[in-house]
Amino acid sequence: MRLGIIACEAFKDELELLTEGNPDIVHKEYLEFHLHEYPQELRASVIEKVNSLEGKVDSVFLAYGICQSLKGVIDEMRVPVATLEEDDCVGALLTSEGYANERKVCTGTFYAIPYFASKGLSWFESELSKKMPDYEEVGLDFRWYMDQLFNGYSRCLLIDTGAGDQDVCEASTREFADYLGLQLDRRSGTLERLRDGLDRARSLA
Repeated sequence: MRLGIIACEAFKDELELLTEGNPDIVHKEYLEFHLHEYPQELRASVIEKVNSLEGKVDSVFLAYGICQSLKGVIDEMRVPVATLEEDDCVGALLTSEGYANERKVCTGTFYAIPYFASKGLSWFESELSKKMPDYEEVGLDFRWYMDQLFNGYSRCLLIDTGAGDQDVCEASTREFADYLGLQLDRRSGTLERLRDGLDRARSLA
């Protein structure tokens, strides 16, 4: 069996953990998270990457939440493809039910999955610099940007999936929460949705 994986880089640590040493995995590729900002480009990139594996793999696990930009994307694939059933990465790592329950606990929650948790404030600093390289010259500062971005938030939820460096995630997320004055909560995530997607891809091979 030859299984390929095309995934958002937000799932990299989890998928590396799940597939370590698996000889059936012959191709793994993680696409930039920033593609989510450009839905048409994201869709085109996913289609191109999957179809480029035609004849090289028996099936593909497309590890993306099926948000609006990727609805019906399988119809454009020339390789058997299994996808996640959740809308986004948080739903995939909490389950849709778990995600819904956490939204009931606090609507103003930032969900620190390992991908975001490990980066902390530095991720947002690089985002601001990328979007507005001269922000300091025009009189804006990072604190103002973060206050605007997280206006209405009151909680940061650190999600432990068992992947990544947990000490780094804890320290970065605590710094992030303290900087914004957010309550810091923690809970376990799950790899079951990703594991199920891999199993369904195998069944298509």
